[in-house]
Amino acid sequence: MALPVTCDEAKSTLPDAWDFKDRPAIRCSTGGWTSAAMILGVEACERLTTLGIAFNLVTYLTETMHLGRVTSANIVTNVFGTSFILSLPAGFIADAYLGRHLTITIFTAIQAAGVTMLTISAVVPNLRPPKFTATSPDYVPASGAQLIVLYIALYVYALGTGGLKSSVSGFGSDQFDDTDKQEGHQMNKFFNWFFFFTSIGSLGAATILIYIEDDFGWPWGYGICSCAVVIGLAVFLSGTKRYRFKKLAGSPLTQIAAVFVAAWRNRRAELPEDSSMLYDGREFEKEKQELPHTKQFRFLDKAAIKDPSRTNMVTKWSISTLTHVEEVKLVLRMLPIWATTVMFWTIYVQMSTFSVSQAATMNRHIGKSFKIPAASLNVFSVGSNLLTAPFYDWIVVPITRKLLKNPQGLTPLQRIGTGLLLSIFAIVAAALTEIKRLHVARSHGLTSDPTVVPLSVFWLIPQFFLVGSGQSFIYIGHLDFSQRECPKGMKAMSTGLFLSTISSGFFASSILVIIVDKVTGDRKPWLSGNINKGKLYNFYWLLAVLSGLNFFLFLVCAKWYVYKEKRLAEED
Repeated sequence: MALPVTCDEAKSTLPDAWDFKDRPAIRCSTGGWTSAAMILGVEACERLTTLGIAFNLVTYLTETMHLGRVTSANIVTNVFGTSFILSLPAGFIADAYLGRHLTITIFTAIQAAGVTMLTISAVVPNLRPPKFTATSPDYVPASGAQLIVLYIALYVYALGTGGLKSSVSGFGSDQFDDTDKQEGHQMNKFFNWFFFFTSIGSLGAATILIYIEDDFGWPWGYGICSCAVVIGLAVFLSGTKRYRFKKLAGSPLTQIAAVFVAAWRNRRAELPEDSSMLYDGREFEKEKQELPHTKQFRFLDKAAIKDPSRTNMVTKWSISTLTHVEEVKLVLRMLPIWATTVMFWTIYVQMSTFSVSQAATMNRHIGKSFKIPAASLNVFSVGSNLLTAPFYDWIVVPITRKLLKNPQGLTPLQRIGTGLLLSIFAIVAAALTEIKRLHVARSHGLTSDPTVVPLSVFWLIPQFFLVGSGQSFIYIGHLDFSQRECPKGMKAMSTGLFLSTISSGFFASSILVIIVDKVTGDRKPWLSGNINKGKLYNFYWLLAVLSGLNFFLFLVCAKWYVYKEKRLAEED
């Protein structure tokens, strides 16, 4: 009888992966789903914490810190916009210096410190203004010192979140060998599971955490967030011995800068008609994926022109390999796609700001005793995330596979486009619901009274559901697009660029809110402190128009883009 094959007998080392002791990684004892599960665990804890704070932060700032509605909305968008934009420099640090594992460890610890400071500010009475009572009917806004403590806590937390997010998905995909057919298929599934665990953490935040914050108090809610981050870090570190690690590829920003500098230095040189005359440097870049020469951005080809007069003084700042040049071109081609997704996140953030304000003025009772927290309406967004993923796999993929002759179903760009289209429907639904809500308020004489409007909060479900479904399409599609198309040595930076589009959407929202408030605030305000006096629906219509124009621009960019895999196939 044949003996079972053991790991030692079947071991095979991977050419570009190492274990925690810096030895060549063995396929059967490192990586795979066991390692990926630890990484998915830290992602779920991070989402539980982030959205446990984000979904209800407007309520905390207005009701506990006594800040205005517009000010509170801008604080939320600025804090979380900062967290996402910090993922870009953090991704650069991970690629060039620390590696993804150490980056995740350090920044998760920073995130834990920020959430702990936020918990302390919610516990200590002197760190927040006095509560509104019958004996003190005036709202006392937070003092300067109280706001300083709050801002330090929020931005330390934002720093930790940005650093963690830059590397967690890339480190997860590192656990699979994309040159192996079976593991390559598993890596495709990893992105779906990554989003699923993200949604599970979001669901816990939108239901359990928000309920605890509203009914048991902010210290309990934020305390649970602190514990979740620490647990996530412990789970992540427990898998260190099984992880696969990639060698540092050097600074991707230095590579990009070197190509531009070399091209500028050779700007007066004539480009050869035959691209084989350009410097390929294959003898020095055996681990790099060779990319076919393209005719776009031909000015950059000058970086690879050979100069016989400088044979003894060749540096990366005077000449770049053709592979380096093509990698930089690849990033440049991806930039328009990244840019056109910003508008989706501008709409997405409204679900945590003004849509929560809408919900706070509507009838949120189920039966006579239970009252839904306003921020818990995000559960419909998270629920649609969870429903969209299996709906896509079981229904959309089989249909589109036959219609489009694509084994993946929809391509990454088609998934992104679907998400953008759904966001337009969502903001139109939000505008129509707000018109309905204001009509009910006026018909009951509640225009000057910010009390509850006799209209069910469930009228808001369509906008939350559509945004959640759109997020599922755009998040997975964009993540897949970034990881597949970007050069391997820029994986963390590409994730950072993807996440920076989210931050750009948040900041764009803040800028739009400031502009609209300045232009309309003194006459007929769109964004009034008393939402029943405002014209929030006009702000939503503005977002719908901007989103429609952005969608048209995306279609143009998607038509122009050619996938890396297709270019490689054309060049055999």
